[in-house]
Amino acid sequence: MRVGAVDTETKAYLSNPEYFSDVFNFWLYGGRQVIRADNLTELDTTVIALPYGVDAKEPIQRFRDVLKLYKAMRDNEAIYLMFGIEAQSEIHYAMPVRNMLYDAMNYVKQVSEATASYKRNEISLPHKEFLSGFRKDDRLVPVITLTVSFSHEPWDGPTSLHEMLAIENKELLKYVADYKLNLLTPHDIAEEDFDKFRTEFGAVMQCVKHRQDKDMKWMEGKDRFKKMTYDTASLIKTVTGFNLDLDKEGDVVNMMNAWENGLNQARVDAKQAGRNEGRNEGHNDMMIAIRMIRENQPANVIREQTGLSEQNLTELRSML
Repeated sequence: MRVGAVDTETKAYLSNPEYFSDVFNFWLYGGRQVIRADNLTELDTTVIALPYGVDAKEPIQRFRDVLKLYKAMRDNEAIYLMFGIEAQSEIHYAMPVRNMLYDAMNYVKQVSEATASYKRNEISLPHKEFLSGFRKDDRLVPVITLTVSFSHEPWDGPTSLHEMLAIENKELLKYVADYKLNLLTPHDIAEEDFDKFRTEFGAVMQCVKHRQDKDMKWMEGKDRFKKMTYDTASLIKTVTGFNLDLDKEGDVVNMMNAWENGLNQARVDAKQAGRNEGRNEGHNDMMIAIRMIRENQPANVIREQTGLSEQNLTELRSML
């Protein structure tokens, strides 16, 4: 599985507002359709981050994977939220710090934009508000960042900042601000919960979870695998690394057929690899036997070391 290809394709896929909203409706509301795709607006994913990590020297430009603004009316009141997704093909052991940094920089950007707006419109702030450039009654748009894992393995990394700290004293720890990692991983989704997704993204997660299964029982009776868009089938092929034969009719792929063909090809490849390995081992045994014959070692020792039969050993001697 090529990490770069996975990151590029998952980011493009999750940028689709239908899939994006489906992910958050599953995560936040158990599949209830609360967040509508047409209420989402794409936002700039650029983040100017302070340096951290090995050999960090200057502020660097980073990019969030996907960031969208959600606006909806509820009880005659406008509700604004920022939703971000960070797609991970492999486990990231500093993910809480990474997401915390992204969220913090989004809040910093909001404060900076408020300050710039007051200056641009020549609005004078009282002395108490001048220092921050932020009014007492100003409010920030909440940011919710969700990490979506595309690995079939259980997440064994930290899920909070506290888990990363080199301190176990609970009396002190309660004074250290924590950051919780919002995490969606296929391994932790129960089989019956895949039905709570309303788009094909649920099929993607289910295929990732079962990428190492040797049969297709988990696909049986599920219509979502019979007709699937080519984009989704292509993503599944990329994130699972499975050899899928994506024959399509128009823009539709029968994933059950593709998966079965892939399993059959994997079995054929495994048998061929076994035969090749057997031939290689046989060749190696033959070379060892030739060397031992030339060293005039006893026949019983040669047979014991190489596994050659007495007849094969006699034929080999006659050829030398």
